[in-house]
Amino acid sequence: MLEKKHLKAFVSIVGDENIYDDKAHMLAYSYDATRTRYEPDAVIFPRHEQDVSDILKYCNEHQIIITPRGAGSGFTGGALPANGGIILGMEKHMNKILEIDTQNMVAIVQPGVINKDLQRHVEELGLFYPPDPASEEYSTLGGNVSENAGGMRAAKYGITKDYVMALRAVRTNGDVIQAGKRTIKDVAGYNTAGILIASEGTLAVLTELTLKLIPKPKFKKTYMGIFPSVDNAMNAVFKSLANGANPVAMEFLDKLVIEALITKLGVDLPKDAGGVLIGDVDGNVPEEVAFQLETLEASFKENGAMAFKVAQDEEEAKELWYARKNASQSITIFGNKKLNEDISVPRSLLPEALEKIYALGEKYGFKVPCFGHAGDGNIHVNVMIDIAQIDEGHKCIEEIFQLVVDMGGTLSGEHGIGTSKAPFMNIAFNEQEMNLFKDIKKAFDPNNILNPGKMGL
Repeated sequence: MLEKKHLKAFVSIVGDENIYDDKAHMLAYSYDATRTRYEPDAVIFPRHEQDVSDILKYCNEHQIIITPRGAGSGFTGGALPANGGIILGMEKHMNKILEIDTQNMVAIVQPGVINKDLQRHVEELGLFYPPDPASEEYSTLGGNVSENAGGMRAAKYGITKDYVMALRAVRTNGDVIQAGKRTIKDVAGYNTAGILIASEGTLAVLTELTLKLIPKPKFKKTYMGIFPSVDNAMNAVFKSLANGANPVAMEFLDKLVIEALITKLGVDLPKDAGGVLIGDVDGNVPEEVAFQLETLEASFKENGAMAFKVAQDEEEAKELWYARKNASQSITIFGNKKLNEDISVPRSLLPEALEKIYALGEKYGFKVPCFGHAGDGNIHVNVMIDIAQIDEGHKCIEEIFQLVVDMGGTLSGEHGIGTSKAPFMNIAFNEQEMNLFKDIKKAFDPNNILNPGKMGL
């Protein structure tokens, strides 16, 4: 519980209408997509950057823990108030698109802007903001930057970090800093923006983002390749890219996911299919799109594809994408609890990685359906368990993380670390590396009030 004097101080900063400590708000801001619950002591909605500065300065002086939050759609607990304190909600007021610079192709936005809202806005101007996490309809850009969100289009266009040119942020002492510039080139000083991206709100609070835009491609087509085995599909991924294909997306479904889609949702896929690749290609002239499709079809068939389909219109494209977009909900037929991890390995090692992951599932007696962004080596591994098997499930996950790191991969391709993966950081980083992270944390937040406990710090 916050002392009344602290609540009064916050009211004096943001006004009575922007601070809440009632039970309804505490519950509403106690969870994210992990469904783990930690109740805060209060929720505060800053109106602008000066409010953020005043709140942080007060919290720092009085040792009050503060957790920044966007939409609360994360999968690893990054925005959970795991140690109580204040939730700093950015979505109520700091949610404006401030400027679209069409000449320099730059967007200036506040952190509470919804990802898809920016996409729609700039596309009306013939521009394009590519990062498209699955939560794009409701996740905020501040949260995307804090977690370095990816998405289906990452295979061609990269992830959030590739579009952050500059940002403004507030340190725990109230200082406002500008990191980066609107210019294409900037090598003056340390790359502070790079440090703040993916920092999960542990170093500073983002208040303004300068994002790179690109021209919107004029043409797009959707494709699907159906394979007899996982190996065939995974080999087709890196071999088609080596042959010159450059798809916008190349999404993967394995045999278990295909079985679940057929059983639960009646999706029209062959029962003997062992793997499916779905994606888009785009370009500014029809010939460019045609070349991409021809390259993919030839490469897929060279690697054993049973069929290669191309959507002829938007309706057919939606039908092809339906399988990928409903993969997650379909696999609940294999267990009532899903341990969902987003490992990433070098693309050429995908066949070997999946083979070893399935073997670990057999070792523990769990179904492990896999799907995700095969075009960039990022696969969603789902260990399906009943709730009574949670301890064994976590042991299986730990072994999966170890084998992925041993293969030169990473614990997380896009979901971040938060609280759920924090216990496994020692698998990916040695003591010296973790000490460096702690030194960076201390330099930004010496009193450890800003989102403590995340990322194993």
